[in-house]
Amino acid sequence: MYDRNFFRTQLGQASLASFLAMAIFAVFSSNLAMSAPAPSIAYYDQVEIA
Repeated sequence: MYDRNFFRTQLGQASLASFLAMAIFAVFSSNLAMSAPAPSIAYYDQVEIA
């Protein structure tokens, strides 16, 4: 099923684009989790507005 003829079809190209989008999302989301900066707002007193 996954040969050159499949990836030449419109369905094959859509599946390839979907796979690449998921891979890029996984790379970016794992990169954000590793380099999350420390929250600077936590150092200030928080006031609740009634």
